[in-house]
Amino acid sequence: MDILLIAGLWLDGSAWDDVVPELTALGHRPVPLTLPGQGDGAAAATLDEQVETVVAAVDAAPGRPLVVGHSAASTLAWLAADARPEKVAKVALIGGFPAPDGRAYADHFAIEGGAVPFPGWGPFEGADAADLDQQARDRFASAAVPVPEAVVRGVVRLTDERRFDVPVVVVCPEFTPAQAEKWIGSGESPELARAAHLAYVDIDSGHWPMTTRPRELARVLAEAAGSRRG
Repeated sequence: MDILLIAGLWLDGSAWDDVVPELTALGHRPVPLTLPGQGDGAAAATLDEQVETVVAAVDAAPGRPLVVGHSAASTLAWLAADARPEKVAKVALIGGFPAPDGRAYADHFAIEGGAVPFPGWGPFEGADAADLDQQARDRFASAAVPVPEAVVRGVVRLTDERRFDVPVVVVCPEFTPAQAEKWIGSGESPELARAAHLAYVDIDSGHWPMTTRPRELARVLAEAAGSRRG
């Protein structure tokens, strides 16, 4: 199965470099995406352009792909399910929940000079970054790409309720499946609360398992790709 890999804020397609060979060895075809404004030099990129890139990758897949969204990009994966509910086999969300219709994509970090630079490790101290050593932190920070303002402030538009029939796997890194289930049940994720086929998978990592647990993450994604329903 094609597995489309979409990294969160500040990351380009290289974020998946350690996961790609593991997925390939497990018999899948991983397709890491570099989004407009996150690695291609397009400083004026918009959220709509990022969505178009993801949907184009879905359309280009020979079959029905698994679409994987990490962190904020969970919303992009869900937007792909909304745009192509008949084409997306399943969505896997790593450490994130999709924003609802009418909400800004990711406007919770400071904007400087028309973009959101990586804010440093302060906001992520604790469970998010606990498994990143100093070398990994330095490497992440040096490679981080400021995300254009028109991306983070772009408004999410969801239009096709068939998205709720697309199976979803919630991959839980810095939080537990029980916590995720509680948050969704209490209304913190109105989109996932309406998902008809929802499953939870635990992974013992911080917020960036593609960096710290690539082999385990690949196995989780391969298992998700191998079963039609979550």
